Amino acid sequence: MSFIENLSGELSSKELSELIERVLPDEKLEKVLLIHPDYTRQDFSDRLVPLVYEHLKKRGLKILHTLNASGTHRAMSEKEVRKKLGLYKEELVFFNHEYANPNALTTVGILSKEFVSEKTMGDLEEPLPVTLNKLFFEKYDLIIVLSGTSPHESTGFSGGLKSIIPGIAGPDVVGLFHWAAVLIGIPRIIGSENNPAREVINEACKIAFEKVNSPVLFLNMVYEETDNGILAKGLYTGFDLEGSLKAYKQAVKASQRIHIIYLDKPVKIAVQVIGENYDEIWTAGKGSYKLQRPGVLVSNGEIIIYAPHIEIFHSNPQMDRSIREIGYHCKDYVKEFLKKHPKFDLNVASHVINVRGDGTYDPILKKEEFAFTVTLATSIPKEECEAVGLAYRDPRSIRKEDFQSDDCLWIEHGGKFLYDLKREA
Repeated sequence: MSFIENLSGELSSKELSELIERVLPDEKLEKVLLIHPDYTRQDFSDRLVPLVYEHLKKRGLKILHTLNASGTHRAMSEKEVRKKLGLYKEELVFFNHEYANPNALTTVGILSKEFVSEKTMGDLEEPLPVTLNKLFFEKYDLIIVLSGTSPHESTGFSGGLKSIIPGIAGPDVVGLFHWAAVLIGIPRIIGSENNPAREVINEACKIAFEKVNSPVLFLNMVYEETDNGILAKGLYTGFDLEGSLKAYKQAVKASQRIHIIYLDKPVKIAVQVIGENYDEIWTAGKGSYKLQRPGVLVSNGEIIIYAPHIEIFHSNPQMDRSIREIGYHCKDYVKEFLKKHPKFDLNVASHVINVRGDGTYDPILKKEEFAFTVTLATSIPKEECEAVGLAYRDPRSIRKEDFQSDDCLWIEHGGKFLYDLKREA
């Protein structure tokens, strides 16, 4: 495992290039697959990938395949991919991951009933197939997996093997690790290095790597979003399964220092200003996730997701319908719902719990109570917000100057940083 970092400044292109030169295999690399982050990640892929491409050409690159590790997000256009990767004229073969297309997937193994039961605290008791994109198992001279690490609601931190699962995985294993995370709860998962969801990812990837036919190089970015753009803070590299775990662990240490903001006292209202790279509530929900650490909000506080550009809950019509069918509820409500609808998508079930946050549900009285309110200030109409259990504010009524008091928090780079309350030493 090799890495470079500059947490107090920024890595130069020269430093990045030298590390890439050092870690790329010194042999013919004619056919390469690049698995890369999607449009929801604002990182320094556009700086890094041209450097990678340059060094691959020196090693005889003839064809570069690119695979968008989109998980359950929407597909990217060629224009979006080229902008993301900073490769505007180079010859590329583009692929979008199709998580719901059985023809694009292959089953590489099974997670045992006992393992599934353990990681879901007995909530699920059936074996689950590990399905991944077929491209990952084709013969390449090298596969490069590019990712970024920051606090994540379902895996503790993003990056590393998360680019494989859920990045290029099928729906069953994606639903499992999301559900495992939900059962523990966002406040306890997010910002943790090791947790049941990560254990699901690691175990499934262990199965997958037994079938991989190519060397796999992981490039794990750590970066900071500022008003002046993205600052490259660290790049952590490793080969295959063990190398990826070591690189991820080192990246987590850096992310803990950069991406967690500590507050002096709880706030009453927090406004998350969501950027246009999050274009649906499915991804903009991070604006709720990252404020759910205990003590960040006062009792009955409010999280406002301010994103006038968002018009939908999910870009996939089926998943959008599923969200509207179940609505946004607490875990206890959703577990009761699943008893009556056992085939319901666990990925959607996890999402609605994660966004709505902690609460209780009395199945006899059919009454829910929540720790805080989640409000959408988007282009989704008032009646549609309320129909799924979320509050509504007209986005035209949101003004920064109205949220500048001591008990309010205005967050420009919404959904990017994890907030926590300062604890006494």
